[in-house]
Amino acid sequence: MTDKIGVYIYTGDRIGESLDIEALEKVAKEEYKVDICKTITSCEGVGLDVVRDDIKNEGLNKIVIAGYSPRATCDVAEFGPEMMVERVNLREMVVWCQPPNDEDTQMMAEDYLRMGIVRIQKTRQKEIFEEAKSIDKSILVIGGGVAGLSAALETAKAGYQTTLVEKNSELGGWMNKWYKSIPTVPPYTDLEDNTIESLVKDVESHEKIKIFKSTGIKEIAGGPGLFDVDLLSLNGGENPPQLRVGAIIQATGFEPFKPDKLGKLGYGDHKNVVTNVEFEEMVKNGELKRPSDGQKVNDIAFIQCAGSRDKEHLSYCSSVCCLTSLKQAKYLREKNTDGKAYIFYDNLRTPGHYEDFYKKVQEDPGIFLTKGNVKGVQGNGGKLSVNVENTMIGDDIAVDVDLVVLAAGMKPNSVDGEKLREEIDAKLKEASDAAEKLSKQEEKDKVLKEAEVFNAEQMKQSILHLGYRQGPDLPSLVYDYPDSHFICFPYETRRTGIYVAGTVRSPMDSSSAKEDAIGAALKAIQCVEMTSRGEAVHPRSGDISWPEFSLERCTQCKRCTEECPFGVLNEDVKGTPLPNATRCRRCGVCMGACPERIVNFKDYSVDMIASMIKAVEVPDEFEEKPRVLAFVCENDAYPAVDIAGKHGIKYSPFVRFIPLRCLGSVNVVWVSDALSKGFDGVLLFGCKYGDDYQCHFIKGSELADYRGGNVKEKLEQMALENERVQLHQIEISEYEKIPKIVDEFVELIEEIGMNPFKGM
Repeated sequence: MTDKIGVYIYTGDRIGESLDIEALEKVAKEEYKVDICKTITSCEGVGLDVVRDDIKNEGLNKIVIAGYSPRATCDVAEFGPEMMVERVNLREMVVWCQPPNDEDTQMMAEDYLRMGIVRIQKTRQKEIFEEAKSIDKSILVIGGGVAGLSAALETAKAGYQTTLVEKNSELGGWMNKWYKSIPTVPPYTDLEDNTIESLVKDVESHEKIKIFKSTGIKEIAGGPGLFDVDLLSLNGGENPPQLRVGAIIQATGFEPFKPDKLGKLGYGDHKNVVTNVEFEEMVKNGELKRPSDGQKVNDIAFIQCAGSRDKEHLSYCSSVCCLTSLKQAKYLREKNTDGKAYIFYDNLRTPGHYEDFYKKVQEDPGIFLTKGNVKGVQGNGGKLSVNVENTMIGDDIAVDVDLVVLAAGMKPNSVDGEKLREEIDAKLKEASDAAEKLSKQEEKDKVLKEAEVFNAEQMKQSILHLGYRQGPDLPSLVYDYPDSHFICFPYETRRTGIYVAGTVRSPMDSSSAKEDAIGAALKAIQCVEMTSRGEAVHPRSGDISWPEFSLERCTQCKRCTEECPFGVLNEDVKGTPLPNATRCRRCGVCMGACPERIVNFKDYSVDMIASMIKAVEVPDEFEEKPRVLAFVCENDAYPAVDIAGKHGIKYSPFVRFIPLRCLGSVNVVWVSDALSKGFDGVLLFGCKYGDDYQCHFIKGSELADYRGGNVKEKLEQMALENERVQLHQIEISEYEKIPKIVDEFVELIEEIGMNPFKGM
């Protein structure tokens, strides 16, 4: 089919009065010979009727709308799914940040129009991938605690067939061991009965929920909508049949931190020093007696942050420990009105409505709370002596108690799949290298067998047993909690279609775990519905493009399989990538990784961006108008550029921005093309990465930085200065930084001198 392109130039929002519209039309008509070029007075609603008429009457299949940012409102969806549309940002990125009716402003607008037309020329019609036709919409929930039960119930209530798998012989998880719950309803002052039994009954009686107890995961293969799950009976019975599910919720809960390495607190040395979890079980079983001799407990010391907020152990706050100690102090007072509870803390944290519960506990004369540093716990006859310094009352104190309860924190019940894979691969390599040095075959076999046994033991740690090249479980970020982006995408993990809920995602109380489960359930439902339409779920929500591999040119370098942040690509024995389309989030990292440039999308390709670069008019060196190319990540940097424009912040007109799906998709050839074209410098703006702020595609910015070595090598080959290429990390809120960086870079380029490749 021959393409018919229509270009429509919006004249509102000062565009018509700031630019030479006829000159823009000339670019479209004379340089690119587009079929139709018109002006429009609106980019939405009835203002687009002229476009719709031309589509109907002229048979257009590609549209360029030159107006405001593609991030702003536009009724392009009304053109229909078959229509290919490109937006050119003349408002935020030109007229709102540049002086009106200026030669350089006009040149900027014309270049952006050129790039937009070239981009639509290179765009091919997207097609929904074949697998979307057979998507399964059922949900698998792994873990039968409060989060898992809530997630299963919510998906089932929404009409989705749900399977719940629990490794233990009964449902309920840690909540089965709890005596009472923290208050969750107004006035938030009184303890509540444990309602886990009621929740279990609701799940067990729901017709859309199938439950497997004493069951684990043997293997999970495939991807969203196409997960094939092999279950494993843990009680010696026959394994359940294989499942096909569309999305997975991991709600495997937490493991209590064992404070046996906190020597000064006496755990393991004194029987009457217990953890908050052990104390909860004591009360649930009806016994408030000293473990050492069975005598009645009258006085208890609760010591906060037993291992939490400690760089040597759990460096984070476990969220619910303070509330648990307040709750457990109330247990003592309810069961023994003469008993006294002492709570020693560094910071007592009771967020939100829980502050009312804290105030209620403070009113109890039998509960003493003070900030202080616990120096140690020593035996004192049949009792324990707790020594505390730097207290709020100004003195060091010592109290003798029958029991010490340590507020031990939470660790996620998860496994870092990538780390586990690295350990297994390292052991195999070590064994293989050692075997190579041995002469006898039986010695070789022994070394390799030992490695196999070691790795088999390592794999027993796995929970999900994913059939992913990059590891059998979810990769973990900071503190060993699995996630994809803790700021923008809670519940999501780096394995598309697998979501986490409850205390495996973050420390929280049972009420929060229920709410968390609802969020994960909604995400799982969103996943199966969007995947069935061939759409990406996040962060490029609704995108139906997916990478195509020209495998006949593949050199099996494995860079794409190693660098993909989401485990989309498995590989065969030769190292050839094996794509799993439904796992893909369309970041393009594989496209940037491939030295042979064999990976492309129908609407985003190496050739497309290269052609856009070449479309820019670069003045010769005698005009003294440098040209700077800036690649900007669409998640943070591009919105920041838009916001700078909305604030009217001026910056050099010599820069040309090209938005990218992710900075990790930058192929080194683009930098080479830009410099060969005569661009005087290249800027790369990506998301911040690290523990405090995350790249939306996990490690796109980091990969771009890592590949900087290839860029430097290219600059050396071209005999150009390293300073001509810079990479910057930008948060969306740092919109004021980009104009400053651009201006300083242009000044630097003017100092270095123009690119000697101009005009070649």
